[in-house]
Amino acid sequence: MPYVAFAGSQLIASGDLNVITDALLAAQPAESVLVFDAITSHPVELDLRPGTPPPAARTCSLRPAPPPAPNKVGRPKLGVVAREVTLLPRHWEWLNEQPGGASVALRKLVEAARKAQAPQDQLRAAQESAYRFLSAMAGNLPRFEDAIRALFAHRQDDFRSATAAWPPAIQSHARHLAAAAFALKTEAI
Repeated sequence: MPYVAFAGSQLIASGDLNVITDALLAAQPAESVLVFDAITSHPVELDLRPGTPPPAARTCSLRPAPPPAPNKVGRPKLGVVAREVTLLPRHWEWLNEQPGGASVALRKLVEAARKAQAPQDQLRAAQESAYRFLSAMAGNLPRFEDAIRALFAHRQDDFRSATAAWPPAIQSHARHLAAAAFALKTEAI
């Protein structure tokens, strides 16, 4: 999994955790260091104290943990998880009339919706990744709000204009992340 590390507005390293850790230990930057997952822009904490375990054991993702799965309800060997669903009586009637019953019908509906929504979901994930990085690294830079508006309005030229005066490393990574969202916009229509 790729990562990027910034000390202030300078890009220190990009690559896997070994590359990031080695670069940070060698550079020992005076400014605060922020490390991000290069795909999602979720911040990652690295324990760089001497004598700590290898890089994989040094990390702590700051992404919210998923809710725990209920114990042994449903068909755990098949990966089926039972949860409560609240529907109106007419919905239950329709579901129960479907071949295979309510569970099969719901799984089919969810899969169809996932396929239909895939381009929009990818676009939203790309925008959220860019937004996370921009908020952390560029929140105090000039025209930050203009850049955010341009990102979510799919105006690439306005985004480039809004980020033109930013430090080169931040500008470059922000534009890289935003480019993924702009490229996905045509697919999500």
